[in-house]
Amino acid sequence: MKVLTYIKIGTGALVVVLLIMGFFWLKNLTKNDHIDFGPDEDIDITPTQIQSIKAIGEWEFLSVSAEELVDTTRRRLLMKDELARIYYGTLSLGVDMHQVKPGWIKTSGDSITMTLPAIGLLDKDFIDEARTRPFYESGSWTAEDREILFKKAYRMMTQHCLTKENLQAAEANGQEQFRNMLQSMGYKHVKITFEK
Repeated sequence: MKVLTYIKIGTGALVVVLLIMGFFWLKNLTKNDHIDFGPDEDIDITPTQIQSIKAIGEWEFLSVSAEELVDTTRRRLLMKDELARIYYGTLSLGVDMHQVKPGWIKTSGDSITMTLPAIGLLDKDFIDEARTRPFYESGSWTAEDREILFKKAYRMMTQHCLTKENLQAAEANGQEQFRNMLQSMGYKHVKITFEK
């Protein structure tokens, strides 16, 4: 459900950016008494367009589903208590556009360079507790014991999903999405980098 929300937010933000770009294009077109189809080597990105891109906020580039079976045991006199639960989660990897640094976007003619924040986890509350299922339970366990198991599942999901490969895949998706958007604005040479 969170993934759909992020997709809807991302799509809505992209539509807003495209509408703003279209408005400025039409406004500029009506100022001139003729249409020139010749090459325009100088493309200026306006402060409004920059603000529109930043206003997108969190931009998801990769969604990773995770499932972890986590267990613990406790030995008592002549007995052993066991607790095992299955946790599900969806980790969203992307950038928060509110974290861009000054000078993050530079243009020169039909070339543009963007330096985006490092790819990271967009939502730290990624475990779907409603889907958590007991796998096996014997003995008595407190809410504190279950919280310790939850934290262990959280660490395992983070370790298994925030891999070098997933971060690289998110970067590649991000570069493609931004390249497509900027090329639609008229830039022929687009360079997208991410902070490390």
